[in-house]
Amino acid sequence: MSFPTEILDRLKKSGVVAGFSVDKVEHAVPLAKALLAGGIDAIELTLRTAAGMQSVQAICAGVPEMLVGVGTILTPETAVEVKAAGADFGVAPGMNPRVVRAAQEAGLPFAPGIATPSDLEAAIELGCRFVKFFPAEPAGGIAYLRSMAAPYQHLGIEYFPLGGINAENMSTYLSEPYVPTVGGSWIVKKELVDREDWAGITARAAAVTSQNR
Repeated sequence: MSFPTEILDRLKKSGVVAGFSVDKVEHAVPLAKALLAGGIDAIELTLRTAAGMQSVQAICAGVPEMLVGVGTILTPETAVEVKAAGADFGVAPGMNPRVVRAAQEAGLPFAPGIATPSDLEAAIELGCRFVKFFPAEPAGGIAYLRSMAAPYQHLGIEYFPLGGINAENMSTYLSEPYVPTVGGSWIVKKELVDREDWAGITARAAAVTSQNR
């Protein structure tokens, strides 16, 4: 399945997706609300901790205004679980055909990770038109993405860069017409979450949204 237009429109409007993992389920809803208060209404919650899937469920139920993306989907089974948890979309660091097909069958809008033209062609073959460019900066940054995207421009592929994105370089990526949004892991600082400094998270989110577009 292709990425729904309404989700892409929301991602474009948001401009930046806050990426993070959650160690304690009880932090999930306050964290999402803190980001929302700062103007960020799209997240990528990565499944890198034992609390990951429960945190997805908690945010989907408790913060319905948030566009909930789930990252680090590495198996077909996880794609099905993520859909059942109520997430709006899923992403992965790599391009695994089995995971893409499972997401499609489950009805989960999904962006596989790509870093090379071969990755991208594999994703295109499976009907993907919105892909995660990862790791963006270590792979070569915006100059590399421009070169890689050029031969496929007529296909309408859109890219979601993550990895090394920050407040200084995000606008460079967002200036490209085929980059509706970027992923930002710098926004949610672990030490702020650990001490439940939700006002600090809101302030960091507000700083990003104030400079974005």
